[in-house]
Amino acid sequence: MSKQLVMLEHGSGGRASANLIEQLILPAFSNRYLAPLADGAILDPIPGRIAVSTDSFVVDPIFFNGGDIGSLAVNGTVNDIAMCGATPKYLSAAFVLEEGFPLADLKKILSSMKKAAKRAGVLIVSGDTKVVPKGKADKIFINTTGVGSVPFGLDVGPHAICEGDAILLSGFMGDHGLSIMMLREDLGFFAEIQSDTAPLNGLVCDCLAACHVHALRDPTRGGVGGALWEIARASGFGISIQESGLPVRPQVESACQLLGLDPLYVANEGCLLAFVPEGEAKTALKIMQNNPFGKNAAIIGRVTKENKGQVFLETRAGGTRIINPLAGELLPRIC
Repeated sequence: MSKQLVMLEHGSGGRASANLIEQLILPAFSNRYLAPLADGAILDPIPGRIAVSTDSFVVDPIFFNGGDIGSLAVNGTVNDIAMCGATPKYLSAAFVLEEGFPLADLKKILSSMKKAAKRAGVLIVSGDTKVVPKGKADKIFINTTGVGSVPFGLDVGPHAICEGDAILLSGFMGDHGLSIMMLREDLGFFAEIQSDTAPLNGLVCDCLAACHVHALRDPTRGGVGGALWEIARASGFGISIQESGLPVRPQVESACQLLGLDPLYVANEGCLLAFVPEGEAKTALKIMQNNPFGKNAAIIGRVTKENKGQVFLETRAGGTRIINPLAGELLPRIC
């Protein structure tokens, strides 16, 4: 392509649009569903019940330690489908591009999405591209919609949680949110903190095959604390977690202390919360730890009939602390 920046004409539906699609987008996502370039994709039937999720990604900066907006968009929607107990199958991808955005950066993002989709075992089958004048957006926004299948008879969600359930967290808290914040604040001495963005559908599949999983949630915005509060409210049970059992990287804990943040509320994009019967907790933990995306898993708490709708943290000092949702936005534009 002769022009090295996104131009308004790339969103016009004319020759420039066709070139963008044929030279950048199709080579990245080519498959038999996308190839006709119709207004929609005609898909083969999938067994079971249909799960659908959509999400928009506006992360700033768009490239960060451990990933970029492209891999984040694929992984984020794959994980939302997986948290329903579903196997993700197909994605759509829609791009809002700012005039003047470098085509080299777009190509890099498309390549990242291709790799992420292959890793998750999904196909990008439909999409859209829009271009807005310079200053009317911030570089690139991506919307992804996912479709997957849930086996008949599988019922996963807060409504299925039972008293005594063990709560497992599959990885370290706060890695993604802190990786973004370190770039924004130019704190180079914490440069080793990487986003944990990853597809979790394989980990979920492993857990569902070995255990009676009652509920799943990926603690993105609002972090582990926010996700647990939402689940407590939805389930009608209380939740008790132990501070000593919460997995946090030392450098993340140090960075949070420096910035006045609580790791409980810092976002992840590559770990999940799982609620399983107490008697299956050790089995579930072993299954998680045998998966590359769950090797740092830990049992962090349990479901109780006391303090319904609330989350309590048992501190290392022997006290208790109520975990409430945050007021306001802790880290804007992290996904």
